[in-house]
Amino acid sequence: MKKKLIAILISVFALSSCSSGGNASITNVDATTFISTITDPNIQVIDVRSIGEYSAGHLQGALNIDVESGGFDAGISNLDKSATYALYCRSGRRSTLAAERMAEAGFTNVINFNQGGFAELAAAGAATE
Repeated sequence: MKKKLIAILISVFALSSCSSGGNASITNVDATTFISTITDPNIQVIDVRSIGEYSAGHLQGALNIDVESGGFDAGISNLDKSATYALYCRSGRRSTLAAERMAEAGFTNVINFNQGGFAELAAAGAATE
């Protein structure tokens, strides 16, 4: 299982990366890849929707940092910039904005589900709470 996950991650990063300067990397993925990627306990899932949307349902273990709140930059400021983060929202627009802001802030490994959002991930079998 671990070898399969590593192979998926390597191919995802190799095929889908786009640089935002320096060593920053944003990887845009589909629902299946996102779900298989977040099974790695070393990847922190971040829901960038509003607290109301998050409270109505979110991916299991997801941290909520609203990209459209005034506190997004403060919310990411204490995170490890070399760790891997997987972002999602409702439609892909806000997660893309958040991924770009994180890359600009020096984060080096950001996985972005930009082909839908929470509802699509839940329908594809992601664990929710």
